[in-house]
Amino acid sequence: MAKNSLIAKLVCAKGRNTEFEAELATLIEASNEEAGLEIYSVHRGVDDVYWFFELYTDDAAVAAHGKGDAMGVAMAATGAFLAAPPEIHRLTPVVAKGLNI
Repeated sequence: MAKNSLIAKLVCAKGRNTEFEAELATLIEASNEEAGLEIYSVHRGVDDVYWFFELYTDDAAVAAHGKGDAMGVAMAATGAFLAAPPEIHRLTPVVAKGLNI
């Protein structure tokens, strides 16, 4: 069964980066409740744009994402800092260094 990856673009509201990054830390902590989520990392780009890289064991793990209590609360709180809806791309990993795909 193929693993799944997601790349998500989140645009933070101007002047809210410090608060947003603190909330992102809570989101990362909440991700520990998701057994099929292998990698959940966030990266800051330019112009208040943040990028998530996510790696899941399978389709079921992607479907379960955000369904747990802690993750649901954290995702809702993070959404309050967004200047636009998230842009999410679902992918299938092909080759990688450092990832067991």
